[in-house]
Amino acid sequence: MTQLNVFKWPVTIYYEDTDVGGVVYHANYLKFFERARTEYLRKIGLNQQQLFSQNMSFVVRSLNIDFLRGAKLDDQLMVHTVVQNTRRASIEFSQELVNNNNEVLCKALVKIACVDPTKMKPIALPEQLKLEIN
Repeated sequence: MTQLNVFKWPVTIYYEDTDVGGVVYHANYLKFFERARTEYLRKIGLNQQQLFSQNMSFVVRSLNIDFLRGAKLDDQLMVHTVVQNTRRASIEFSQELVNNNNEVLCKALVKIACVDPTKMKPIALPEQLKLEIN
């Protein structure tokens, strides 16, 4: 992942994130990536409540995740998030969970769709969002 336009979000691994062996439970990586995407949107001026008030929401359309190394209790990590592609009603993010040695522990390609939450039908991305990420 190139360092250009990388949004970085810190993650600390707590006991609640791990299994009995002190290794992060696989589903929790999705939470780390989701939080980083949410904070990225907040950084560019959009928040989830604002979107809901405009009858707009984001849902995960597809996800490809690769678990490379286990994160462990008390690790101080960073989620790197980059917008890979945008379309009329979707955004594709590349995300990596990286340790202090810059080793990638987990990576994902996540496509989110912009939808009307009352109809669950795709709608166009907000213009403000398109301007901020392009």
